[in-house]
Amino acid sequence: MIQEISLKLTPSEASNDAVIKRQLAQSIGKAESDITGFYRLKQSIDARSRQQVWINLTLQTFINEPYHQRVVVPVTFKDVSKAKNKVIIVGAGPAGLFAALRLLEMGIKPIVLERGKDVRARRRDLAALNKEGTVNPESNYCFGEGGAGTYSDGKLYTRSNKRGNINRILNLFVQFGAEEKILYEAHPHIGTNKLPHIITAMREAIIEHGGEVRFQKKVTDFIIEGNSIKGVQTFDGDTITGQAVILATGHSARDIFELLHQKNILIEAKPFALGIRIEHPQSIIDAAQYHCAVRGDYLPPASYSLVEQVNGRGVFSFCMCPGGIIAPAATGPNELVVNGWSPSKRNNPYANSGMVVSVDEESLQLAKFKGSQAGTPLTLMEFQQSVEQKAYEAGGGKSVAPALRVVDFCNGKISQSLPDCSYLPGIIAADFKNILPNFVHKSLQEGIKAFGKRMKGYYTNDAIVVATESRTSSPVRIPRNSDSLQHPQIQHLYPCGEGAGYAGGIVSACMDGERVADMVASILH
Repeated sequence: MIQEISLKLTPSEASNDAVIKRQLAQSIGKAESDITGFYRLKQSIDARSRQQVWINLTLQTFINEPYHQRVVVPVTFKDVSKAKNKVIIVGAGPAGLFAALRLLEMGIKPIVLERGKDVRARRRDLAALNKEGTVNPESNYCFGEGGAGTYSDGKLYTRSNKRGNINRILNLFVQFGAEEKILYEAHPHIGTNKLPHIITAMREAIIEHGGEVRFQKKVTDFIIEGNSIKGVQTFDGDTITGQAVILATGHSARDIFELLHQKNILIEAKPFALGIRIEHPQSIIDAAQYHCAVRGDYLPPASYSLVEQVNGRGVFSFCMCPGGIIAPAATGPNELVVNGWSPSKRNNPYANSGMVVSVDEESLQLAKFKGSQAGTPLTLMEFQQSVEQKAYEAGGGKSVAPALRVVDFCNGKISQSLPDCSYLPGIIAADFKNILPNFVHKSLQEGIKAFGKRMKGYYTNDAIVVATESRTSSPVRIPRNSDSLQHPQIQHLYPCGEGAGYAGGIVSACMDGERVADMVASILH
């Protein structure tokens, strides 16, 4: 007999297969020898009790039945080297790569165009950014193979259950080298150190089956005849044609938004979120979440998710990175942007998270912002960029980031000294009133104070805030029809993923890429 059995165990018990087997036998009134094997279906942490942290397990249990390990059935791809139909995919982030893989399944040739470099070459540009503050506008934390997802932690948790098959996405990641634990953990995570190998394996599969992946191929124009897109042109003069174009450029491709606007192709301003990164010693977060002085060896570094309404405006944590690092994420000169990531073991001494405030077009009146794009779909994008430029000026250049101790920030004081920080380019005390618009600044101050009442130790000068967290999502939406997923104005143009405004995070972007690929295939076949 094969049976799903749920257990509630201590962290040390849940890490010991012998104990789990004994508990399984006791729960069903069988001898241990009757349990021939088991594997995890679901695993989550329950830290609600102040006396004991529990691990909830759901186990596929084999009872007097030959045991077989979990089987991940691999997806098979067709050889498309001689395929008649070709689809151009602009962007090799999660949405673009998963769209390409899905097209391979259906016998359609993907031609993936990536403005940046492959993951190996990209590392040198990231090193220059971290050590020297030098930004390569085409190769950075946002641009390059795998997109922003490659070097932003690899969180695979999503609430987007209706957007696609989450388990299929996770299985594909395992097929390309991710650990099987992502299939059962409540909040799966790969780690920035392991993602590049997985992304490389995906690219190699695309090429092996006849698809194409071309790096340093920045798209600079669209070839449009009548109301239909026929292909694209790249900065080096190449003209590339196909039966459809999937636009999966990510949330930071401002030049693409500007190109669409210049060509009178419909786009829309989209609300986004703006704020700071907040960093604590991981031990503070562990103590607050696990209600213990020392986390111990059997629990992972603790995370948190916080939200508060301040004067009708949402203040919330975003992309929380236990045991993580704050990284420079600007995509152009004279901008200061920060993001966060964690290695697979999450073993760095700090925990960081975005702490952001909702921003929409009405917010610009509060900020008294009157940019050159006011009244156009690019107005929020220009506002986003203006804040990043102010942060760069406040930091003094070379990616040095403005920072303050948390209590000082909330009380409007300039810190006389700053604690150690994971941000490699360096930090400098600065007045955030000169960086953030007043409504964002005030909302963050009140929100963080409220979070301090909820989490013991959160409101402390041992923690710091670093500016700016501004690339939470795209400030522009590229519209598409709900039935065909095509742009309402341009036939065969398929806006896709986070940059088009239809995803938020790796898994939802992957699902959107597959969804768009399915629609393209249904039209071409």
